[in-house]
Amino acid sequence: MITLVDADGTLSAVELDSAPSFSRPASPLTSRTVYAAAHVVPRSTADNVPGAPADLDWDATLAFRHHLWSWGLGVADAMDTAQRNMGLDAAATRELITRSAAEARSVGGGLVVGVNTDHVEDPVISLDAVIDAYKEQLHLTEDAGASVVLMASRHLARAATTAADYERVYSEVLAAAGAPVILHWLGSAFDPELGTYFGSAETPTASATLLRIIAASPGKVSGVKMSLLNADSERAVRAELEAPARMFTGDDFNYVSLIGGDASGHSDALLGAFAAVGPHASAAVQALDAGDPDGYARILGPTEALSRQIFAAPTFYYKTGVAFLSWLNGHQPGFGMVGGLHAARSLPHLSEIVRLANGCGALEHPELARDRWHGLLRTGGITV
Repeated sequence: MITLVDADGTLSAVELDSAPSFSRPASPLTSRTVYAAAHVVPRSTADNVPGAPADLDWDATLAFRHHLWSWGLGVADAMDTAQRNMGLDAAATRELITRSAAEARSVGGGLVVGVNTDHVEDPVISLDAVIDAYKEQLHLTEDAGASVVLMASRHLARAATTAADYERVYSEVLAAAGAPVILHWLGSAFDPELGTYFGSAETPTASATLLRIIAASPGKVSGVKMSLLNADSERAVRAELEAPARMFTGDDFNYVSLIGGDASGHSDALLGAFAAVGPHASAAVQALDAGDPDGYARILGPTEALSRQIFAAPTFYYKTGVAFLSWLNGHQPGFGMVGGLHAARSLPHLSEIVRLANGCGALEHPELARDRWHGLLRTGGITV
């Protein structure tokens, strides 16, 4: 049995379910391209308090990436899941990119890396400075041997006053890229500063700007990662994309249907949720590879409720749930995060994650997860 707690302190117990017997793929996944956006693990005895430079447990951080690669998934690194703009400073970001690229080469693992402007300390800079900042990180990433995800920039959101400003910045940065990149559209649920990204709070208007950016730089965009938590908006943009650009869903609420697809097509994936349910993601795509869409839905469908809890409002604290499940599953020695962000969710919120993870088989080592969770409850003053 495993003990749960609700918001008024009431305790309940549910049966501890067994872990699913998924198998790692014997060959590369083919029907979908799937990246799991990985988190970072802090060093347990470091001073990872709010405002302090990130001090990472590199062994655990990189081992988690190898865990994802072992399931045939690609890794999306130095993204918002790795606490970009929420605790991961510029020096730690650079080291993460360099180390992850070397580890990916050592095993032939898929890797894309976030490129941003966040190493610039001044909150407000000119459009020219935004371009230069993007190019600086772009060249660092390409020199490390990693493919690029051009992330949404807070600096650009502050500096741009028109859609044309976005078109100019992206045109110049894409021209400097040595290989096609994935564009990243992060919605206000993930970062309130990005509510008018691409020049408008109206999604159809912003989508038109995004599509003009892609059309103006032919061959420079390999895909778009949309993280608006709006499946209809994603399908609308997906329908307008022309090869080689394709859609990588970042919708942690609706990924099952978007990846599964319909008569109009399907999305590939670049998801923080898949850091939490990597084995399920792999097994589900293996089912698609085998021509078994029902098996895909049966495996991945139950994980969506878990993801919705992890990404519940305020959504930008979803990283806490990802790190929490990593700890429960034995991928890191302690439940900690850089910037002290592990304190961003309540015990009842985490308890619901435990309930849903247990129900869908996302506890990879159920007895370990139970023992660690019960220990956390006792630390919180709850007797189990």
